[in-house]
Amino acid sequence: MGMRRVQKTIENRIECNGVGLHTGKEVLLSLNPLPPDSGIWFRRVDLPHKPYIKATANHVTQTSLCTVIGNNGSGVSTVEHLMSALAGMGIHNILVEIDAPEVPIFDGSAQHFVELLQEAGIKNQKVSSEVFALDKKFSISQEDKKITYYPNKELIVSFTIDFDHPLMKEQEYTFRFSEDNFVDEISRARTFGFLRDVEAMKKCGYARGGSLENAVVIDENGILNPEGLRYPNEFVRHKILDFLGDLYLYGMPVRGHFVVYKSGHTLNNLFIKALKNGKEKKDAHSDFQEASLSMSVNQRAFTILPA
Repeated sequence: MGMRRVQKTIENRIECNGVGLHTGKEVLLSLNPLPPDSGIWFRRVDLPHKPYIKATANHVTQTSLCTVIGNNGSGVSTVEHLMSALAGMGIHNILVEIDAPEVPIFDGSAQHFVELLQEAGIKNQKVSSEVFALDKKFSISQEDKKITYYPNKELIVSFTIDFDHPLMKEQEYTFRFSEDNFVDEISRARTFGFLRDVEAMKKCGYARGGSLENAVVIDENGILNPEGLRYPNEFVRHKILDFLGDLYLYGMPVRGHFVVYKSGHTLNNLFIKALKNGKEKKDAHSDFQEASLSMSVNQRAFTILPA
């Protein structure tokens, strides 16, 4: 079922410089306004022919450490924080031009992207935008991870994490979407990782740009960042930030109550693809819940559970 909202873009082009988290390379990124009904696009201006990639779940090519989108051999990685900022600020139409394979990490949150959008100016385009919602419960799971959707006229995310660390045992947070709530409650939450994992990733060629300036790093004794946390439950808030960014790859705003347990980019993306493919296969969204489907992603079995 669809609800109507007004589409938005930005008033002016704006650009920034940053460093890629995994490549460690300098990145020049610009945000550019687009007309109504354009959607969100990335463009690799450093490559021959400067290829375009539409930001949609069907263009996701990798989800192991971040969300990567690609098309015809060209790609852009670590799009989730920028996508979250676009979702949080209600941007429907924008072109992201980038001269590197990775979106800059900045401080590991979505705050800098929010500030860029605010500085560029947000423009109502006076054209309605469809909002996607289901009218029945829908669940998807992988091992002990699970996402359950409940119909709701608002966007609500209730997220639970449970890591084997005393600082991160079963942390929960419920976020009710509004642009102000996103800015205040979610946008400043930084990405995080364990010191042992960061060291291992660097040996494998990842996290080359990672530092205490762009991530919360934890060892067995506690948090290594001298400034501490921005929120007492910053970890679960950042997982909501990531979830909102991945969810926006549906291609339009989605409304409903999402109850999420220990999910990451892989399950997030599978969930969005299931919604998209179900919508494309059936005219009546409610019929989609009746079937139990199995898929293999990265040689793991996933099951879409009947409601």
